[in-house]
Amino acid sequence: MGAWAIAVHGGAGVDPNLPKERQEEAKRLLTRCLDIGISALRSNLSAIDVVELVVRELETDPLFNSGRGSALTENGKVEIEASIMDGPKRRCGAVSGLTTVKNPVSLARLVMEKSPHSYLAFSGAEEFAKKQGVEMVDNEYFITEDNVGMLKLAKEANSILFDYRIPAVGTCGASAAMDSPLQMNGLPISVYAPETVGCVVVDKQGRCAAATSTGGLMNKMSGRIGDSPLIGSGTYASELCGVSCTGEGEAIIRSTLAREVSAVMEYKRLNLHEAVDYVIKNKLDEGKAGLIAVSKDGEVACGFNTTGMFRGCATEDGFMEVGVW
Repeated sequence: MGAWAIAVHGGAGVDPNLPKERQEEAKRLLTRCLDIGISALRSNLSAIDVVELVVRELETDPLFNSGRGSALTENGKVEIEASIMDGPKRRCGAVSGLTTVKNPVSLARLVMEKSPHSYLAFSGAEEFAKKQGVEMVDNEYFITEDNVGMLKLAKEANSILFDYRIPAVGTCGASAAMDSPLQMNGLPISVYAPETVGCVVVDKQGRCAAATSTGGLMNKMSGRIGDSPLIGSGTYASELCGVSCTGEGEAIIRSTLAREVSAVMEYKRLNLHEAVDYVIKNKLDEGKAGLIAVSKDGEVACGFNTTGMFRGCATEDGFMEVGVW
């Protein structure tokens, strides 16, 4: 019997001017999710059960960009994506383009366990959800007043907004977005701070699992797919570790960031902390991102090259930490 460990994240790339009350609100949610995961692990739930349970909680709370509270497309709708992976046999499931599924991470698990495929998207995923009897809601359920306002700001700036939660400083947040030196695939974007959610767990049997869920980018093109549902990029789990990423999706996709952690552990014989540090420093090119990870030995680690990352972790020996910066 080994030792369990858990980590959660609510997105990498935090504005230094983020109001204190917003920081504390995020910390309370992360703490609550850790407590849920810890209780489940103490009750001997498997790693795959725990990551699903925790990400469902994050999807239900509108604070972060997943499930209810997801970013809006250029058409004012929500298109959500998620993935989940079970390390021991590297089973996985992923979904994209969901508009009426209340908890995308659970549908991703059903794709893994109840279909012959690993990835379903858009109308096919929605039809599969209906056949599986999962809870469905109107698209309006996911939309919040804050996000409607931030979509308006994004359209005025003619920009994709990463940092769609942070209040504008001064009188013209839109022009600030246009003047941003940050780029994605050569195109200007606004201040960088996506709020994807994820969870990684290793249970007492040394089984690792990972899950990630997001609404994507504010004002994204309809049909855009990011890193979160892509196995090996936003999510990965093996017999060695479990990893969930957050940040600039296109950079994470190019670097297959989550898989890289497992690969350098396997081929370079690095431990978890060394692997996370190596990948963040050497595999992102000029991209901005972060990740959380656990190993089969009960280690937990996080890494990011952004100003901050909403994160929390806990281990069986009593260690628990929640942080932003």
